[in-house]
Amino acid sequence: MLDGEAVRNGLSRDLGFSRSDRETHLRRLAVLAKRRIRQGGVAIVAAITPYQNIRDEVRAEIGDLIEVYLNCPLEVCIERDPKGLYEQARAGRIKHFTGLDDPYEPPVSPDIEIRTHEESPEESLVRIIRVLEMLNWLNPENKTGLSDEEAALVRRRLTDLGYL
Repeated sequence: MLDGEAVRNGLSRDLGFSRSDRETHLRRLAVLAKRRIRQGGVAIVAAITPYQNIRDEVRAEIGDLIEVYLNCPLEVCIERDPKGLYEQARAGRIKHFTGLDDPYEPPVSPDIEIRTHEESPEESLVRIIRVLEMLNWLNPENKTGLSDEEAALVRRRLTDLGYL
């Protein structure tokens, strides 16, 4: 699991939030994901990817990937914001904030679109798993594709983000 915020606080701490810096950060995440894949593993990257061009670039670089678009109205994102980042951005303390003073370009053709305001995280997870099973990326014998420990980590992260 490559969490964009965690990687930003480590490997990408030298970057800001300009378009160029965001693209560099996403390229770094792609390198890490590709390395994991080459080692025979699976990489799940959770990152804000506001620009279509960098999504296309990463897809071309990695090849086999599933793009999951978490679609949520801005108003709901603001309501859910556990860190108060939208409030800080509106007050001018954070610049280049996606959806406010920096654009978000919705994906042209994501593999999966999840409307987070219309379904529960569990329902979303089931939909994602079904697609991965149809593509033979997951063995349907293991209903979630996750070990108990991995499922607990996912549940804890969703709770931390305010979804559960």
